[in-house]
Amino acid sequence: MTDFDIAIIGAGSGNTILDERYDDKRIAICEQGLFGGTCLNVGCIPTKMFVYTAGVARTVADAARYGIDARVDAVRWPDIVSRVFGRIDPIAVSGENYRRCSPNVEVFSSHTRFLPSDGPYRLRTEDGDEFTAEKVVIAAGSRAVVPEQIADCGVPYHTSDTIMRIPELPEELIIIGGGFVACEFAHVFSALGSRVTMLIRGSTLLRGHDDDIATRFTDLAARKWDVRSNHELADARRVGDGIEINCRDGSVVRGDMLLVATGRRANGDLLDAHHAGVELTADGRVVVDRYQRTTARGIFALGDVCSDYRLKHVANHEARVVKHNLLQDWDDTEALMPADHRYVPSAVFTDPEIAGVGLTENQARAKGYRIKVKIQDYADVAYGWAMEDTTSIAKVIVDADTGLILGAHIMGPQAATLIQPVVQAMSFGLPAQQMARGQYWIHPALPEVIENALLALCGEPPWPPPKRH
Repeated sequence: MTDFDIAIIGAGSGNTILDERYDDKRIAICEQGLFGGTCLNVGCIPTKMFVYTAGVARTVADAARYGIDARVDAVRWPDIVSRVFGRIDPIAVSGENYRRCSPNVEVFSSHTRFLPSDGPYRLRTEDGDEFTAEKVVIAAGSRAVVPEQIADCGVPYHTSDTIMRIPELPEELIIIGGGFVACEFAHVFSALGSRVTMLIRGSTLLRGHDDDIATRFTDLAARKWDVRSNHELADARRVGDGIEINCRDGSVVRGDMLLVATGRRANGDLLDAHHAGVELTADGRVVVDRYQRTTARGIFALGDVCSDYRLKHVANHEARVVKHNLLQDWDDTEALMPADHRYVPSAVFTDPEIAGVGLTENQARAKGYRIKVKIQDYADVAYGWAMEDTTSIAKVIVDADTGLILGAHIMGPQAATLIQPVVQAMSFGLPAQQMARGQYWIHPALPEVIENALLALCGEPPWPPPKRH
């Protein structure tokens, strides 16, 4: 049996831990799938490549209002897929090859579980390899959740793991779910020519977002997609070459392809982690403290397997924390680096784009803050007016007592970029007035929508004055 200094379960963000400081350590990397994890292979990167393509198609479709006559003659779906994965697949292969060529690293390519042990942690792969490790990093990610009504009925379906590699575009796509994955794929397939029907349990899409954003986005989405709100799934069946979804209210939805986007579950429950003394939450997440330490001495965890956030930038941050803490004394909290989850931004790359950071208005009120809120239209700044944008907004929430920004939520072009200076201000404790007046804001540019929201919250008139028709 081989003895390792460190075993890493998962080669997504877990694969980023190793640098030259680990060259004298004997390392095991256990990855049953592709190197690079969810983000590289079936998540952030390929989806945004499809989103960019969809944006090109949408720009052409909307060109006439700006005096440009253009049209999309054809969508070559196989070429789109080939462009995306022709670039991505080699990265996963090269990442694995690089680790296999590292003299101090051994790669195990099947599912790995903990075994009972009285000494160093003992692990076994499904291929039958057994080994021990003094320390372990659990970075095993998460998996798509499929409702039992779909999983058990025999109807073919896709998740985000498979939908991007289908051979041709569906004419009618049914999407179950209303979160960020569902909304991004609805945008992609709708822009490329599919008719999209969304079945959601609640009254709005993106219901975890600020109410103003979720409500306005749902209204806009309903203009492009058939959004069926307050629909509980009953069962599904095949009808000829298509699929029929029956809802509890008696309604029926038909299409020729089904995408299930009802969330993800941490993979902590697949590791037999109890053999190592690692505690899990009720939903399968590994329990960690602020230093990413689990309840088992010498075992750390990072990313989707333990985090409240399903975000790559959070996993990368936690990987940096673990990279440092693995080399420190387990009990020396002065030497250990804490993770910082105070102000975690997120974005939804749909149409229109959405981004947010911090508290929603309802959350701020529930926490007892005395708040000031400003919703600023893109149309009120020069660049938004030039775009003839009539729907996009930026919402900023400020603590009325301290002037500190509690949250910001944006819906419109470049939202994911526009949110970043707000993240910076919140992270470094910059009050709204100082953020607004303590720097130049490029004119005319969309960041002025943030500037004007801040000025309004500080009781100052915006400059330049709002543009109106």
